[in-house]
Amino acid sequence: MSTRPLKPGWKMVKFGEVVKNANLAERDPEANGIERIVGLEHIDSENLHIRRWNSVADGTSFSRKFVPGQTLFGKRRAYQRKVAYAKFEGICSGDILTFEPKNSKVLLPELLPFICQSDAFFDHALGTSAGSLSPRTSWAALQDFAFPLPPLDEQKRIAEILWAIDESAMSWSNSLCAMSGLMQATIDSFVYGSDGKTSQWPQVKLSDHVEESLYGPRFPAGLYSPEGNAYTIRTTDFDRVGGIEYADVPAANLEESVVNRHLLQDGDFLLSRSGEYAGLGAVFRAQEDGRIYIPAAFLIRFRLRGSLLPDYLMALFRSKFHRLHVLPLAKGSAQPNISGSRALDLLIPTPPIKKQEQLLRYIAEIRNRQEELKSHWHMVSTTTKGLIDFYVTGAAHV
Repeated sequence: MSTRPLKPGWKMVKFGEVVKNANLAERDPEANGIERIVGLEHIDSENLHIRRWNSVADGTSFSRKFVPGQTLFGKRRAYQRKVAYAKFEGICSGDILTFEPKNSKVLLPELLPFICQSDAFFDHALGTSAGSLSPRTSWAALQDFAFPLPPLDEQKRIAEILWAIDESAMSWSNSLCAMSGLMQATIDSFVYGSDGKTSQWPQVKLSDHVEESLYGPRFPAGLYSPEGNAYTIRTTDFDRVGGIEYADVPAANLEESVVNRHLLQDGDFLLSRSGEYAGLGAVFRAQEDGRIYIPAAFLIRFRLRGSLLPDYLMALFRSKFHRLHVLPLAKGSAQPNISGSRALDLLIPTPPIKKQEQLLRYIAEIRNRQEELKSHWHMVSTTTKGLIDFYVTGAAHV
């Protein structure tokens, strides 16, 4: 707790003194008119707005209810910084805590999500998390977080400022979403004819485009080592847009014959054959960066011939082609899986190389525009973050 003097009217409080974890239970959401289910995967990092959800009608084992005006906090893997402000009622995962002020005349509900977004709160959450593979904090631990609380009129002023900046950030975020939509429309219109379903290019089996396909090797977890001779890309290292979180890729100490057999080359195409982590049919294009990489289990490596550009195949697998043709390849109920043989039988719309290159130029132009928008969004988001930390900590002191 800070020993610096506070501004007049401000006071140091503990989180549990002014906030409660509502923990409402709902055993029959569909009968009671609740339609939406929110899991951690539906909450974006450092974004207070819930824009995705599942349907209660599809079934759920969750029973925790949230209502408008509550702040949702992801207690699992708190480093992901998942906080959301609810504007509708729904059911949420047990890994989401549901906060609300004990008294709205002491703490404004509209200010609470920004307190939970502060660096100080996340540092506390991380410092109280336990577990190695999937660390979690707890409501009992979060109650001890101490922070300076301003008077109600100043809370209103701060909340108005922060929500106004958040609206600006959302405007840039919406523009980014629109550009993503344009990207998908560009790819889909290039691949499919006027009916939106029939390829306007010759369809060629993936096997005819592939020199070699190979499953990633299985090996004991005990072989992972910082001194390993190969970095091992796993499905857990895929990000949402088909890239790799390289900082998280671990090294393993493997036999040279295994490394040589599975060594990734620039342009190799990886397909996630399991949906447990990356998402069924997620894809990645290998790129050289001076390190030795191999794919781990649950990935299939395809080494392409010159008739198909790997970046074109990446674009295709991120278009409606993925939904129409890749996902149906999966077999199994508990954990659907795509086999290499079924993947090789995929019919790939195959334009001439010059046409593939033309599409990739269009995509590059759109990505350049996306990067410009991301720069503006990042600037506003950074400003928001700085102001949150200033108001939650710095502005309290004289």
